[in-house]
Amino acid sequence: MKITAIGVNSAFATGEYEQALTIQQTVDVLKRLLHVQKTRELSEEMISREVQKISRRMYVPRWQSNFLIEFDMPGKKGKSPYRLLIDAGADVRHALKRTGLTSNDIDGVYLSHPHSDHIGGMEFLGLTTLFNPFYTPSKKEWLGEQFIADKLFFEHYWWPKPPENTKPDLFIHRKVLEPIKRALGPGLDTVQGVPNVELETYFDLHLVGKQENGELRTHTFRDGDGYWVLKPVFAMHVISSSEEMASYGLSLEHSSGYNVLMPTDTQHMMPPQLEAHYRRANRIYMDCETSQFPSGVHPHISDLVNHMAPEIQKKYLLYHYDAYPQVPEGMFCGILQTGDIHTYPE
Repeated sequence: MKITAIGVNSAFATGEYEQALTIQQTVDVLKRLLHVQKTRELSEEMISREVQKISRRMYVPRWQSNFLIEFDMPGKKGKSPYRLLIDAGADVRHALKRTGLTSNDIDGVYLSHPHSDHIGGMEFLGLTTLFNPFYTPSKKEWLGEQFIADKLFFEHYWWPKPPENTKPDLFIHRKVLEPIKRALGPGLDTVQGVPNVELETYFDLHLVGKQENGELRTHTFRDGDGYWVLKPVFAMHVISSSEEMASYGLSLEHSSGYNVLMPTDTQHMMPPQLEAHYRRANRIYMDCETSQFPSGVHPHISDLVNHMAPEIQKKYLLYHYDAYPQVPEGMFCGILQTGDIHTYPE
């Protein structure tokens, strides 16, 4: 299993503008300066002036905290790997582009809770895969030469929604499903000419976690000679006087016993109900807030540094920050940066 941090920053983090040159611009200015050097000595001021003439402001973005997990098993197209997004924030299309991927390369998505930095990219995923006739070989075979809106309209009685092998998987806890539907509804509830459009029009729905009948439903992903069992874990994210928002993170247990814990957004650095999970885990992906004005809905870096047991700190890969965390050397397993890749079991 390979986990890529396609974004590591907080919901409202912004990037920075930097001065930049293209490779060709750099070559051109060096040629000019070398030509000048033949007749007179180059000064630092002259070099700066020449570079300034052609430099441009380049925006260096900070992507919201989402992850890409790759399992060594066939994906929707029948080829390895199976690519699973852990949340899909509003800028996920840009974060994916940085890795050389598009929505066409995503086989499934897991949603933890309905904040924009975790679900804002679902309209992008849903619509671009729905209207892509080549999303899977099965989809092209099912559509033939028909446009999907026509297929769903003229053959509505046979196909009220596309078959499961023609659309991405959506893994979600049942208690998150209705809030997600309300949040995504304005953008996904209508497709020109198609009756009865719903979330299942775009995604093959898999409810995981405790079901209404008491059954605990997990999902197993093959990974080479082993497998990983995905199980949601409950953590409280926000509590107001009348409402609450839980975030359902993930426990990923390998067939060897190795465990990766991804609590996603949580108020506490080690929620009481998850203490056993934290102690059992071999690696923990931990959100941390670095703002000078703590929100109270994420663990603050000062608490993680000063009030967390060392044996737990050593398991933490920190992310979901504004400013880069300043921490004592060697205290944590690491601080994630965009593009970082880890392969498990280690």
